[in-house]
Amino acid sequence: MRLMQNIRPDVRESYRERLSPGLWLLVTIALAGPMVALVLTPLDANLALAVGAVVSLLLVALSIALSPTVRVADGVLYAGRARIDVRWLGEPEHFTGEQARVRRTHGIARDGWNLLRGGVDGVVVVPLTDPADPVHSWTISSRTPDRLAAAIRAARIELA
Repeated sequence: MRLMQNIRPDVRESYRERLSPGLWLLVTIALAGPMVALVLTPLDANLALAVGAVVSLLLVALSIALSPTVRVADGVLYAGRARIDVRWLGEPEHFTGEQARVRRTHGIARDGWNLLRGGVDGVVVVPLTDPADPVHSWTISSRTPDRLAAAIRAARIELA
């Protein structure tokens, strides 16, 4: 008799967010389909319509599927393909509105690592405490920056 093994480790995920494109950007991406259909119309109108619909659906699906994910799980902050143990993180600050715009533009840390997405208003800035790391902070877009900052704080407290 074979026993089933748990191949996925116990991951306590306290926060997860996909930084998918906003509605207007998805509409803009979907407009590529009708453009393709217009180009193919002289060949065959039915074929043009079908190819245009497939192109729109494919581009929208890819733009959502390939969007980076921000998450806090098992004492690690993941932002896109980057990750860092929360023991190296300082006190996170979250910003919205005008303050977030400043942190994304002229107030951005020059010695920091950034995961910024257009159409996402909020920003979380997390200082790093590792003296050997050349990066001194992470700036991360978030639709719920207060929840992301709280998840980082909670993970830091759990680790302590």
